[in-house]
Amino acid sequence: MHQSHMQQPAQTSLANFSHDGRIGLIEIDNPPVNALSVPLVQALIAALNDFEAVAGLEALVLYGAGRTWVAGADIATFDDPGFPVAEFKAFLTRLDAQQCHVVAALHGAVLGGGLELAMACHHRVAQPNTRLGLPEVTFGIVPGAQGTQRLPRLVGAELALDMITSGRALDATQAQAAGLVDAVAEGDARSIGLAAAEALLASGAAPRRASALAVQPAPETAFAKAEAAAAKKPGWPQLATAIRCVRAAQDLPFAQGEQVEADAFAALVNASSAKALRHLFFAEREAAKIPGLPRDTARRPIRSVGIVGSGTMGGGIAMAFVNGGIPVSLIDVSNEALQRGLGLIRGNYEASVAKGRLTAEQVEQRMGLLQGSLDYQALADCDLIIEAVFEDLQLKTEVCTRLGAVAKPGAIIATNTSTLDVDRLAQATGCPADVLGMHFFSPANVMRLLEVVRGAATAPEVLATVLKLAGAIGKVPVVSGVCYGFIGNRMAEVYMREADSLILEGAEPAQVDAAVEALGMAMGPCRMLDMAGVDVGARTVIEYRKIGGLPDDPSYRALALELFELGRFGQKTAAGFYRYDGRKALPDPQVTEIAKALAERHGIARRSHIEPGEIVERLLYPLINEGLKILDEGIAYRSGDIDVVWVAGYGFPDFRGGPLWMANEIGLEKIAERLAHYAAVRGNDHGYWTPARLLSAAGSTQNIQVQS
Repeated sequence: MHQSHMQQPAQTSLANFSHDGRIGLIEIDNPPVNALSVPLVQALIAALNDFEAVAGLEALVLYGAGRTWVAGADIATFDDPGFPVAEFKAFLTRLDAQQCHVVAALHGAVLGGGLELAMACHHRVAQPNTRLGLPEVTFGIVPGAQGTQRLPRLVGAELALDMITSGRALDATQAQAAGLVDAVAEGDARSIGLAAAEALLASGAAPRRASALAVQPAPETAFAKAEAAAAKKPGWPQLATAIRCVRAAQDLPFAQGEQVEADAFAALVNASSAKALRHLFFAEREAAKIPGLPRDTARRPIRSVGIVGSGTMGGGIAMAFVNGGIPVSLIDVSNEALQRGLGLIRGNYEASVAKGRLTAEQVEQRMGLLQGSLDYQALADCDLIIEAVFEDLQLKTEVCTRLGAVAKPGAIIATNTSTLDVDRLAQATGCPADVLGMHFFSPANVMRLLEVVRGAATAPEVLATVLKLAGAIGKVPVVSGVCYGFIGNRMAEVYMREADSLILEGAEPAQVDAAVEALGMAMGPCRMLDMAGVDVGARTVIEYRKIGGLPDDPSYRALALELFELGRFGQKTAAGFYRYDGRKALPDPQVTEIAKALAERHGIARRSHIEPGEIVERLLYPLINEGLKILDEGIAYRSGDIDVVWVAGYGFPDFRGGPLWMANEIGLEKIAERLAHYAAVRGNDHGYWTPARLLSAAGSTQNIQVQS
C-alpha cells in the first residue's frame, strides 16, 4: 500500500513521507520558508498517518527542505477563522506520544509554530546557523500550540519567561547551552537528522518528551520584573498573558497549563492590538515593493559612503553605516566641528561599552571604518554621498552643487533634508537621475525609519539600490514623493500647529503631551520638539515661509517661533516648551507667560480648562486628514506606508497600527463630523479643518483601503 514511499518522497505534498531503512522521514516542503498554513498542517497529519501505517520503523526524523526549517505560521492565517489551531495541537500531541524516537533536524529559522513543532519532537539537532525563538508577542499574541508549556520544561521558567515576553531568539550555541537543542552538527538537515536518530537507537535510551519534564522554577523576582515591564506597556496585553502562561507551566500539570494557554491565545488573536500589529508586519514588507520597480532592477554597488556634516544627524548617519560594516568618509567645514563630531561618535560607542552592548575591540573596529576630512575631494571615490547640513535651502543647494562636481560618474547623491524640495536640490547637482532624498530620523543610528524621497528624475536603479541598502543597515525604508515635509513631517506640521494653538488658548505643554501619551504615543508634541530641537522645528517653518507655503495666519506656529527667538531650543539649552534638569522635563511658568502674551498679541481668547478629549481630536484628526491628502495625491503609495512612517519614526503606538489604521478603528464618518465641528467653532479661514477628499467621501467608502 505504501510502496511508493519506501525510499524517496513522492513529491506530491507539502509534507512528504519516506524512509531510510528503519528510520522514517518527513520532509516539510512549503517554499519559501516552510510557513505553517492550513494545507501544511493537513499534509503533516497525512505524512504522520503514512509513517504510523508502516510496520517496523524505529524512529522518525522531521526536516525542512530549502533554506530553513519551519519559520513560523503564515501570519495571514491568524485572520482566517478556519486556521486549525486545535488540529495542529492534536498533531503535536501525537508526535509527543510516539513510542519511537522523533527527531527534529533544524536549520535556518525555527520560530513561533516552527519551534513549537520542534519542541513536540523528542530530540533536536541543529545546524550552527540555526536561530530559535517564539516571537508571538510582537504580533500581539502568545504562542498558541503548547509553546508556553514546553519551553519552560526544556529551558526552565526563567529563560522561557524572558524569551516569550521579549520574542528574542537564541542562536544554536545558546540553545544547546540552555537545553533547547540537544546537539549542534554540520551537514544537511536530512543527514544530521538520520545520524542523530541512529545514535539514539544505538544508545538504547527511551524517548524524552518535553511534556513529561519537570519545570525548573523561576525566582519570584523574575516574575516581578516581567510584570513591572508589562505594566509599562498597557497596550500590549499579550505580555501579562504570557507571564500567566509561564506561571501555569511552572505550577500546573501539562494538560491544565495547555488549557490556560489555549484560552489566552483565543482571547488575544482577534484583539484590536493584535490586528494592528499584524497590519504593521505586512505594511513594513509591502513598503519596499514599489509599483513599476521590478524586483530584478539592477542595483549599484555601495562599498563606501561619504557624509557632509558631522553634527548630530551626520554623525548618527555615519554610525548607521559603520555599524553595518561600510566605510565612511565624514567631512565638515572646520577641524573644530569635525573633531567635535568624531568625539561625539566615539562617546556614543563608549557609552555602549559601559552598558555591555559593545566591546572595546568592536569600538576600535568601527572607528577604523571612519575617516574625517575637510576636503570635498575625500568624497571623490565614494559610491554614495549624503549631505546632512543645516535645513537651509540656500546652504543645501550650494553643497549639492559641490557634490555634483566632485562625485564620480554613477555615484548616488542623497540629501537628508526633512522638508525641502528634493527636485530642486537634485537639479543643483547637475546629475538629477543620481539623486534622491534619504531622510534619517534622530538619533539616526537608533531610529528604524528611513524616508526615501523619490525625485521626478530619480533613476530606477538608484531607488532600488537605496531600498536594498536600507535593509542592510537595519532601516525600514518607506518611499515618498516630493512635497513639503514628505510623509512624516508634512503630517507632523499640522500636529505641531494644533499643539501651539492649544497652548496659546490656555493648555499647558504637559497637558497637551499627557493627552496623547495616554493613547500610547512615546512622547507628546512638546517633548518631541524639545528633544529634536525647537530651533530645528522653527527653521523648517522659516524655510516654508520663504517659499510661500505658509497660510496667511500671523499666529501660525507663533509659540515655537517665539521660543526660537528667545534661544529656548529644548533639551540642548535646558529650556524649550519645558525647562530641563538633565533630561527631565519640568513645567516652566515662563512658557505660560509667553503664551499669554502671544495670545493677547494675536487676539486669541484663553480658556481656564481644555478637555483631554478635545486635545486628542485637535492633534490627531488634522494629522489623519493630512495623511489622507498625502495618500490621495500619490505622495505615499499605500496607507500602510504612512502608518509605518509614524510608528517607526514618530513614536506612534504600534498597538494602534498607525494613524490611518487607527482612523478606520475610530470611523471616518466620526472624524469628518469632528472636523466639521471645529471648522464651525474655530472658523476655517485658512482651510485647517477642510476634509480630504477621501474623508469627505467617508459616507460611501466607510474604510481606507489598507493596501493598494
